Amino acid sequence: MAMKPHGKSIVSDCDEKVVFFKDLSLGHHEAQLRFRLIHFWEAWNPLKKTLIGMEMLLIDEKGTVIQGFVSPGRIQKYLPDMKRGSVYKLNNFYGSRNKSVFRVADHAVTVSFSWNSELAVLLDCPTHFDEDRFRFHSCEEFQANCDLKGDLYGKLCDSPFYFSIELLTQLMNNVLDVVGHMKLVNGQSIVEGPVLDEVEIAKARRVLIHVQSHDGPVMKLYLWDQAARDFCRKFKSCEGTPTVLLVTTVNTKTLGGTLALTSMSSSRVFMDYDVQPTIDYFSWLGSNPDIAEQVNAEVVTKREAMTIGEIFSYIGQEFPKDAFFECTATIDDVVHGSSWYYIACSGCHSKVNKGPTSLLCSNKKCGKVNVSGVPQYLSKISVYDNSDQAVFVLLGDAGRELTGKPASELVRSYFEANGNEEVGHEAPVPEALISTIGQKHKFCVKVTDHNFSGKTRSLTVTKILPLDTPPATVSSEGNQTTATSEETSENRVDSADGSKRTCYSSEVERAKRPKCGN
Repeated sequence: MAMKPHGKSIVSDCDEKVVFFKDLSLGHHEAQLRFRLIHFWEAWNPLKKTLIGMEMLLIDEKGTVIQGFVSPGRIQKYLPDMKRGSVYKLNNFYGSRNKSVFRVADHAVTVSFSWNSELAVLLDCPTHFDEDRFRFHSCEEFQANCDLKGDLYGKLCDSPFYFSIELLTQLMNNVLDVVGHMKLVNGQSIVEGPVLDEVEIAKARRVLIHVQSHDGPVMKLYLWDQAARDFCRKFKSCEGTPTVLLVTTVNTKTLGGTLALTSMSSSRVFMDYDVQPTIDYFSWLGSNPDIAEQVNAEVVTKREAMTIGEIFSYIGQEFPKDAFFECTATIDDVVHGSSWYYIACSGCHSKVNKGPTSLLCSNKKCGKVNVSGVPQYLSKISVYDNSDQAVFVLLGDAGRELTGKPASELVRSYFEANGNEEVGHEAPVPEALISTIGQKHKFCVKVTDHNFSGKTRSLTVTKILPLDTPPATVSSEGNQTTATSEETSENRVDSADGSKRTCYSSEVERAKRPKCGN
């Protein structure tokens, strides 16, 4: 038998008796397993920030996929010999119960490495082992699996009703694979060749992709941490703009009434010609150019209608996520004591700061100097419904949609009528805002980490919707303004509860009295 330099054996014979994954049971086994190592990753406790162990995805010669596990104290023993795609032999192991949630294999047993487990590379074996195995599902199946918690196996087996194996498998597993063609990447159209800012992505720890599977609806796909980094690396390494995306082991969640797919620590990312499913999908897409060229595909992101009280209840949940809601409320008052507008960069609408000789854009991505300051809404209104009352903050377009006039026009009108006002003076709350008191509107409200941290109860309004219009869906490409304004508002204002914007000098004064009607 050949020996590796560090003393590990390379198994070349294939005559020993092998136990297949489908026959595994719970308990200790002094048997032999042979498998291909598809993938392995570290599992961490997100709350305690402690390493749980190393998890693996394994496939045997029968095509059965099973999970593997190595405890933290044994990782260094086996990690040096582990390589994705290699075939191995494992002697002595323990069959433990597969976890009930976030499992990545259907099998009820996990192969756990025990104190006397022996792992060796298997070479020159004529037995065929599949490279991988994917589990793709339709949007309808993703919705059926959405937010499932716990293992339903026992409950279903005790049920007097009949369940097919396919339905049972679908219900038991809420970690699935998705393949489709990309529409938007962080709000940028895939057709126009998105530019990825790795610094911003690293800071946000995520990438948001709108992906459509065949001719189904467009879905939101959030890639986090390592999956986001892998996406950036693969995206930039492609000669042209990649089109097809495959992500494994995604979890289905409801965020504000919206179906969303989110990556996990076990997720892998493939594009265009990486694996056979992406190659097949790329071929299908080429045969269906009408699907690929659709511009007005709708995203499955209907905003859920909630009362003010229900929104506050959502914020108070143990693990809330960023979400958008629709809320119908009546305006009770306009909050005084703070400015109803701020001075923004005319290019990106981020707040401007006073420089030594000019105004500077605070958005590092924009970085413009000597910018023209343009007033933008930052207005607080007190609202109520039958359940509770709250303070809503109107930003940008939302203020214009409510009053019918841009903030720049209202500020300019005031200073034109009061031309002798001293430098640094701010325009008071305009009549256009005050006249909305008593009106009932349907507001699109965004809740974020700022709300979850308890720093503020103020809710940010991103859009004003007509009362007689049913809940709208966000268009993925035909309405990019909606997609970007609702999902990437961080660059415009630091927070919905931002501090009062003041004017520092004559430059800001001139910005308050814009010469153009922007």
